Amino acid sequence: MKKNKFLMIPFVAVLVLLFIFVSTQIPGAHQSVKNLPIAFVIEDNGEMSNSFVKTVQENSKAMQAGDEPMIKWIILNSQQEMKKEMANQNLYGAIVIPADFTEKYLSLQTTTPSSPELQVTINQGKNSTVATVVSQTLSSIVTQMNHVISNQLLSTMEQNKVPLTVEQARIYAAPIKSTTTMLHETGTLGNAPLSLFQPLWIASIASAVMLWLAGKNRVFTTLAEKLKFKLVQILVAIALGFVAGFSLTWYTTFILDYEYTSFVTIAIFLAIACISFILLISAFLSWIGIASITVFVLLMFFGLPLLQLAPEMLPDFYRDWIYPWLPMRFLFDGVREILFYNGAMWNGAAIVLFWIAVVSSFIHLAKALVPTKQEVSEI
Repeated sequence: MKKNKFLMIPFVAVLVLLFIFVSTQIPGAHQSVKNLPIAFVIEDNGEMSNSFVKTVQENSKAMQAGDEPMIKWIILNSQQEMKKEMANQNLYGAIVIPADFTEKYLSLQTTTPSSPELQVTINQGKNSTVATVVSQTLSSIVTQMNHVISNQLLSTMEQNKVPLTVEQARIYAAPIKSTTTMLHETGTLGNAPLSLFQPLWIASIASAVMLWLAGKNRVFTTLAEKLKFKLVQILVAIALGFVAGFSLTWYTTFILDYEYTSFVTIAIFLAIACISFILLISAFLSWIGIASITVFVLLMFFGLPLLQLAPEMLPDFYRDWIYPWLPMRFLFDGVREILFYNGAMWNGAAIVLFWIAVVSSFIHLAKALVPTKQEVSEI
């Protein structure tokens, strides 16, 4: 038994694989929401709106995750400004205090009360998981404030021995009305970034390996031949990227019933992403060999849980040192930009992917300048 390695390898493999796959769950197991940027849009100049904002900010401190607050409140003056910030993906949500908030609040103690209203706005396209958390949190804040204001009003009326009318009693139960609005709705495409990433990443790994194998045992007599072959590999990678981008987009339309506003826009962006990934992996294969594939397989397993969460939900180490270096995050960002923000194909994520492809191509070509072991022995 000691002489047969294959009887021992399964034990080592089980321990290593279990360790790896449990490790990938760390971000999800230790997630805590911190510093979510949420706005107060204050259109009312009255005293009550300012008092309301201060009270909510003070009460929000109770929701701190460790030393950091769950919500990072940002004060804005108009809904137009809020929509612009949401379009730029700088906000997860907002509470809008309309211009007549103070006026209606003061009417609550009259015989003709009128409920003040708040509008809760959720930026769903930024992250559908966080959108649910934000919606529940802001609704909870409004409910809590309703309870506080209701008690204050009833105490005031009781102290002044003012009888309540039927209308006052009805309104005092929930003095503040609220409505929730979703901006940049995901609809049926909420899981599209994830659905597109997995097959595209695996196809990129497989394509890069096939291109590497095509030249692995090839013997070149001149530097020009080596450079020519590597240029052919780059051109084939570009062709494969377009085939993958358009076929994957088409597959998702009839298999997953996805409906895209612009089929061509999303297909070309996926092609750019796939070309970038193939060339990136090819560059590693050129210099390190087949062992480098392990890195990209692990990237998929470790990166996937991170990409489904917002950066504000990740442990500090993952947010600061892992998430920024994930190449596939630009695929997620670009797809979200196109699908939920009416973005163009040539967006910020596409530009980064383009430069990854360019740099990877030069690194891939540079390998031609390094003599192989066979070439060194012949010299």
